[in-house]
Amino acid sequence: MKDVWNAMADPTRREILTMLQSGEMTAGEIADRFEISNATVSHHLKILREAGLITSEKEKQTITYKLNTTVFQDFLKGIAAVFGMKGEDNEK
Repeated sequence: MKDVWNAMADPTRREILTMLQSGEMTAGEIADRFEISNATVSHHLKILREAGLITSEKEKQTITYKLNTTVFQDFLKGIAAVFGMKGEDNEK
């Protein structure tokens, strides 16, 4: 979980996760939305992938990224637990 917290600490990485909530995107599509170098975007994607928050699939020269909803939901449940919030499953 430490890697997830570190990955989520950066606003650019949080923005990438928000973008991927709408569906999968190529590395180029993600990079086009930022005014930072492609290498920096790649670094952010690597951190998110290593934390398990996103997955990637390479086809020829194109890498497509998508949100790993299982890990992301587990992270959000952990935050809810820290703040004493109840999810829909726990409310009765």
